Amino acid sequence: MKRLAAILAALLVLAPIAGAGELPAPVTDADYLSVNMDEARLGQLLFYDPILSGNRNISCATCHHPRFATSDGLSLGIGEGGIGLGPARRPDPANLPEQRIPRNSTALFNLGAREFTRLFHDGRIEADAARPGGIRTPLDEDMTLGFSGVLAAQTMFPVLSQDEMAGHYGENDVSKLVRQGRITGPGGAWERIAGRVAAIPAYREMFAAAMPETAARGIAFTDIANAIAAFIAFEWRSDDSPFDAFLRGEGELAPAARRGMELFYGEAGCARCHSGKFQTDHEFHAMGVPQIGPGKAARFETHARDEGRLRVTGRPEDAYAFRTPSLRNATRTGPYGHDGAYRDLRAFLKAHLDPANAPARYDRAQAVLPELPGAQDWRALDDPAELARISAAASRQPAVRLSPAAVDDLLAFLAALEDPVVLGGRLGIPAGVPSGLPVER
Repeated sequence: MKRLAAILAALLVLAPIAGAGELPAPVTDADYLSVNMDEARLGQLLFYDPILSGNRNISCATCHHPRFATSDGLSLGIGEGGIGLGPARRPDPANLPEQRIPRNSTALFNLGAREFTRLFHDGRIEADAARPGGIRTPLDEDMTLGFSGVLAAQTMFPVLSQDEMAGHYGENDVSKLVRQGRITGPGGAWERIAGRVAAIPAYREMFAAAMPETAARGIAFTDIANAIAAFIAFEWRSDDSPFDAFLRGEGELAPAARRGMELFYGEAGCARCHSGKFQTDHEFHAMGVPQIGPGKAARFETHARDEGRLRVTGRPEDAYAFRTPSLRNATRTGPYGHDGAYRDLRAFLKAHLDPANAPARYDRAQAVLPELPGAQDWRALDDPAELARISAAASRQPAVRLSPAAVDDLLAFLAALEDPVVLGGRLGIPAGVPSGLPVER
């Protein structure tokens, strides 16, 4: 009878609400891929182990730490050449970074859900059943073979990036191989990284237990990636927020959050893009986020322009469009935008209400950028032509007028998407890792 009552309550919740459109259905186990817990526990250690970086000084957790809701609290992070964690991270005077990481560190919540088939701000990696490895990337086709899916395959990028984990060209064995273009195959960068892991008895034993086939053929980089993906999928599954309880008929929202929900799914129009169970349509939209920092460009390019999805598709209509992020735990994942231009969620929300005019109104104090000698953080903002291009692309989005009280209510609804279970951690930060290298806590 209790289960029947819960189902009936959920159906009543999902009925149209005055002033709001249709609400999403509750999240269920069926929305997620299954996880091998032996792989997840192994992946936990690998995620926090700096052994995967060229100089053995950076882990996945450096830029995706639970203390900062799986991001790093910076607009644009500092990978290789950085010291410290989160907003306290700063350049190492003895090994200065060449530049900031060009885009904001994305949150990792719910990436184990089946519908997350495109990753990164520009969606440059996505599931594609027509491809040999089932994955489309800008890299060679043979580099996608052996990964369990896009969540595992995305690990290819940071370990090969000199700004993120590989290290400056020429300063370690991995970065030298990357510089030479030797990635896959015997003697390549991936084999070198996997060899480091395989040389540690504790890792060999854990891989043999989680993936018995590795005992005979050895540990491959794809095995490492698949274990990390299993950990991320388990650790940061987020469906225990007050809004989730409300959708399941197990709780009620506070009055302000309820009003904010009605605005979100109604006249504010947020759900046009932030739709579905995880508040994302997984599409790409130009929202007038001003460009700060170096911009995502090819290594040989010197301009600060970041044209977003255009660089993936080549279609002019995709200029300055970036992937709609999920809003789970969004109140904790700032700074906001593809380049983290906004430290304050209220300011970011208000900019979204009038995206075409947002670049001209941007307050540079919103950026969270540790001092970096030689950085040209405002080059795009100081270029009137570039600002005009960003605004023109965003002009396709309609402006929305809301009172300050309505903005307060929207923020209250976003707070109702916070999940205390996932923010508190499941497996958590390990006390140590098999390599013996320091764990960033």
